[in-house]
Parts: sequence; structure tokens; C-alpha cells
Amino acid sequence: MSRHIPRSLQKDPACASGGPIIPESSSRDFEEFIYLISHDVRASVRALIELPQWICEDLEEAGLPISGTMREHIDLMNRHTGRLDRMLVDLLTYSRVGRMQHVGRIDLSEALGEVMEEIKLPAGFTLIRGFDARHVVMGDRDVLTLLSALVNNAIRHHDRDHGKVIVSAHAIRNEIVLRVRDDGPGIPEGYRQRVFEAMTTLRPRDEVEGSGMGLAIVRKIATLYGGTADVHENPDSRGTVAEVRLPLARGN
Repeated sequence: MSRHIPRSLQKDPACASGGPIIPESSSRDFEEFIYLISHDVRASVRALIELPQWICEDLEEAGLPISGTMREHIDLMNRHTGRLDRMLVDLLTYSRVGRMQHVGRIDLSEALGEVMEEIKLPAGFTLIRGFDARHVVMGDRDVLTLLSALVNNAIRHHDRDHGKVIVSAHAIRNEIVLRVRDDGPGIPEGYRQRVFEAMTTLRPRDEVEGSGMGLAIVRKIATLYGGTADVHENPDSRGTVAEVRLPLARGN
């Protein structure tokens, strides 16, 4: 069976150079199309996820063993339909950025607490917080999406069964600088901008499950609110620093 070729190695030269400039109205229309088709296609994918389970149940009830190549094929089907479902979820998330939410002054520390209630921190991993500045003006859903994508990215791409993730924020002049540091394998300098492109993975999806949308979502949110998103080498140890700069909210 052929292995997945990382999307980062499949970029069209025209896309790599930036591609055509798309008018803002066309971009909105395209995102609306992404939202609608992802929503509808996901209903069919959910059925494809359930069908192998029903087939297994029927075979077991009939007293037929599920083993050998049959088991391998069913497991492969489950893995790929699960992967497709995650891609559709992330496409929906990408298309929803900036939509239908309350924009106001958000406490980053409280938002991170809410995010960590949903993220299952693997055994052996520690999350450390350090918020010298706490407030940003953002959509209440976008801030949760931003923090979730940053923390999940640090955990998912770690190469060890133990690690440390540090989430911090501090003010520099008129900006709040949000940083998520990890002690994972790091990102080679030549790939640090490419990881923000949609559907880009540096390792095969057979090795690291993910849609390649996490940091694309991060940059889209940062740009929407007048900020920037970048990744840097961790100066303290091995690993990566994901940095988001946003306009400073009054009262920080």
C-alpha cells in the first residue's frame, strides 16, 4: 500500500507563489460554499463511519469471525472515514471564523480554562500558564477556537510520550503577545510559513492524525482581528513557539 505524500510536498507552483488575488466578496462566497458543502457531506460521512460498525455487529450475530484481512480492511475503512470527518469538521471551523458570535473583551485565562475542559491532556504532559496580560477584543467562539488549535497543535505533533506546553501572554506597546511553547521536535526554518497553509502536514497522516488545518485557522483568526501569527524556534529548549500578536485591549 502506498504511503500518504505530505501535502506540503504537493503544492502547485502557482499556489506556492501566492496565486491570484481574490476579491473579498468572492472570498466570502467561497467560504459560504465551503460551509454548506462541508455540512452536507459530513452527514454522509457520519453514515460511512457507522456502516462498518453495523456490518461487524451483523457478522458477529451470524457467528462469523472477523479476522485476518477482513479485520484489516474494516480498520482501514474506519481510519480513513474518521480522518475525512476530522477534515470536514476543521473546514467547517475555518469557514465559521468571524461568523455569528458576540465580539467583546475576552479574558484569555478564563477562555483557556474552558478550552482545557474539552482537551484531554495526555498522561505525562503538563500545561503551564503565565498571563501578564489577559484581555483581547475578539469573538467569544473565535478565541476558544484559537486557543484550542494552538494547544492541540503543540500536543499532537509532539514526538515523545511526555512533554510541557507553556501558554503565556504579555503586553508589548500596543499589542498583546500570546505564545504557546512546546518541547517537541520543532519545525525546520524552511517550513515555518508553509505550516500556516491549509491542508499542510509535514509528516504523513499515517504517522500523525490531523487535517493540516490547525495553524491555518490560527492565522485566519489572527488576521481577522488585525494581528499576526508566526512560529519560531523555542529559545529555551527543543521545540516550537507559536506566537499570535493582537491589538491590546484597554484595561490590560
